Amino acid sequence: MGQKPYTCVPIHECGEPLAPIPEGFVRLSPHPYQQVGAPYGNASPFWLRVGVITALEAAQASLMSYGWRLAIFDAYRPVAVQQFMVEHTFRELCAQRDLDPQQLDASLATTLWEQVYLFWARPSQDPQQPPPHSTGAAVDLTLVDETGTLLDMGGAIDELSERSYPDFYDRHPHLAHAKNIAERRQRLNQAMSNAGFQRHPNEWWHFSLGDQLWAWQTQQQTGQSDIVARYGRIDFA
Repeated sequence: MGQKPYTCVPIHECGEPLAPIPEGFVRLSPHPYQQVGAPYGNASPFWLRVGVITALEAAQASLMSYGWRLAIFDAYRPVAVQQFMVEHTFRELCAQRDLDPQQLDASLATTLWEQVYLFWARPSQDPQQPPPHSTGAAVDLTLVDETGTLLDMGGAIDELSERSYPDFYDRHPHLAHAKNIAERRQRLNQAMSNAGFQRHPNEWWHFSLGDQLWAWQTQQQTGQSDIVARYGRIDFA
């Protein structure tokens, strides 16, 4: 289980501060990670870098033509929270399979951890390999309609299944409501992409701008190997 390829991208930290996501965005609350005891301290999961918020506002403005708004699930995540949630997810995965995490053989434990790390970044303490959310440049989100009702996106945020892959419903058009779900995912991605974001390869809900994953994906798309990250890990005491 090696490091993910984007962690090799250099970081040239720009020093831009964190700021609260404006009230014009729906916030999904109570916040699920806080509910299970994730150690945020005085930090907020509804913070992002200032420039990322500006881009998020542009994305939401374009979605208003459909009568939709963005609903924020999670944004800033200290490394301690990343560590907590990775371990929590592993325990949940074991519980779903009636397994005792303390009694797993090495092969099965490796298989389960690989499944976790398909969707979760490693909680690295290395400042050159920060988890995307710990930079304040990544956000997990979904869509609501004009009444504030969540739209069906075909799977829950953080779901450890193939339904989380962005193109799952494009590849399975026979499933119920597949066309509508695929269209919503495509429109969400288009709005975020037009505002400068990159979508996580494995997660329909995760978008980033300016972090290592964003830079790596942009390199892959453009062939420009000199693109670097401008947001590194940002700590809040």
